[in-house]
Amino acid sequence: MMKSLFLKREHFQSLINALKSSGYKVIGPKEEHGTIVYKNLNFTEELPQGVQDEQSPGKYRLKKINNGRWFSWSNGPQAIKPNLFSPREFIWRAIRDEKNKLQFTQIQPEITPTAIIGVRACDLAALKLQDQHFIEGEYIDQYYEARRKKLFIIGVNCTHSADTCFCASTGDGPEASSGYDILLTELDTGFIISSANEQAKNITDQLELVAANNEQLAEARQQIQHAATQQKRTLPGRNLRDMLFSRLDHPQWEDLTKRCLACGNCTAVCPTCFCHSEHDETPLNGNDVTHYRQWSSCFTQEHSYMHGLVIRAETKLQYRQWLTHKLGSWHDQYGRAGCVGCGRCITWCPAGIDITEEAHAICGEDYCGD
Repeated sequence: MMKSLFLKREHFQSLINALKSSGYKVIGPKEEHGTIVYKNLNFTEELPQGVQDEQSPGKYRLKKINNGRWFSWSNGPQAIKPNLFSPREFIWRAIRDEKNKLQFTQIQPEITPTAIIGVRACDLAALKLQDQHFIEGEYIDQYYEARRKKLFIIGVNCTHSADTCFCASTGDGPEASSGYDILLTELDTGFIISSANEQAKNITDQLELVAANNEQLAEARQQIQHAATQQKRTLPGRNLRDMLFSRLDHPQWEDLTKRCLACGNCTAVCPTCFCHSEHDETPLNGNDVTHYRQWSSCFTQEHSYMHGLVIRAETKLQYRQWLTHKLGSWHDQYGRAGCVGCGRCITWCPAGIDITEEAHAICGEDYCGD
């Protein structure tokens, strides 16, 4: 069993320093353009102190609150996915040599050991799904794998849930249960801290820690329970596969067409979506070509293009594909739904479409899945 220790707030800089001295580039949350984003982090003064998020369908804003905490927010538009599955990745290059023959070379990215501070339970659950897709199947994505091997994760338990959060419904939060190296729970005076492995212990051994007392542990538990009870949104169940596929002609799909803009915002902010497209970049001289992949979305017509035919040209079919895959056929592929309850797709949808409301409307208000 992991031993819970306590790190005083004034000593938090020592954690950043220990990570840096161990060779990690440190990434952490910062307030930027009115949102919380993950950026390079050097000093605690860069953290978003006394900031909390207000989220609702199609709305996100930050407000100042009367405390000195750094992790009082629930999430921002980013997960940790961009640090592993790059939004744009060069794969190979072909160059025409002096004999007019093409020489192909694979492009190897430069990978820096990276520590991310502030990863939430929903994003740790999403990371587990990304691992299943990219490195635990028959085919290994070497680019993702290279970054994953050099990733060190400092998780933070949520003490505040946004209005759009529903991770308690999916079983993925607000408390982190696995997937981290170090886990923190923030209190006013500091952090309950525990190490999950020997690599993490090598970091925490460099810190000035004391044993967490019963009062601190009780407060930490109470905060996490409060974050769970704050959540009012739920899915009808954790396995909606059969129900969704039995209702492919439900009138709700047509109603969605009137509201969905097919902009792809939901897939861009989703921590589990992994669709991508591949392209070639060729200069005007025609002497070389660079092949790259970039994030894509099932809301694009390109996604369902097959030999001169777009299979899902209508918005209704694109949204249906996204929802039935995310909440249905992921069970066939990965043994669970592809939704971790982070609520980002609700917040960052310009039309304010709520995945939980749509699932209830299609499955029926009285339906309770597995």
